[in-house]
Amino acid sequence: MINSLTNFIIQTISNSGYGGIFLLMVAESALIPIPSEVIMPFSGYLVSAGKLNAVYVVLAGSIGNLVGSLIAFFIGSRLGRNFILRYGKYVLLKKSHLELTENYFRKYGDRATFISRLLPAVRTYISLPAGVANMNLKKFIVYTFAGSLIWNTMLTYVGIKLGEEWTSIRQYSSYIDVVVIAGVIIAIIIFVKRRSSKGATPEQT
Repeated sequence: MINSLTNFIIQTISNSGYGGIFLLMVAESALIPIPSEVIMPFSGYLVSAGKLNAVYVVLAGSIGNLVGSLIAFFIGSRLGRNFILRYGKYVLLKKSHLELTENYFRKYGDRATFISRLLPAVRTYISLPAGVANMNLKKFIVYTFAGSLIWNTMLTYVGIKLGEEWTSIRQYSSYIDVVVIAGVIIAIIIFVKRRSSKGATPEQT
């Protein structure tokens, strides 16, 4: 099935270019299990082959992510948690997936929509609890697009560098996730420390 899905992605992008990237990334963010870890690196390979432009590739992927995330957001806000739990199985969404993203959203608030775009598993489903919680739409759009832009730039860059060996990214995907997670954790620690230092009142002399 994995090979069939990879072949489908390759054919779609090869035949439809930026439009194919956009549609695939819409699906990926709208809860359909199509991996961006295949879409963007293959697109990066096509950039290295001179067939696509890197900027347009990243924009097509990121705008697609935003549109797909908005679909999931409105599913959460309009249809609610019970609907998601009842019908989520049809897009391979388990209750554990939803609970994971709900806990993550409760812990980090609105910023979770940005951070989650860089994390495995969470990034696909975070839009649902954001919608259920009726997160501010403007913030959702900004955080989602910014996080998607970073993630897609990274994957496209890897595809460009690997060239014809772009499929080897699967061998290193777990390492990439570890590096990204470590970077996110460090960024959160720095952010919290800065907020704490700003919130501290200076001692009276």
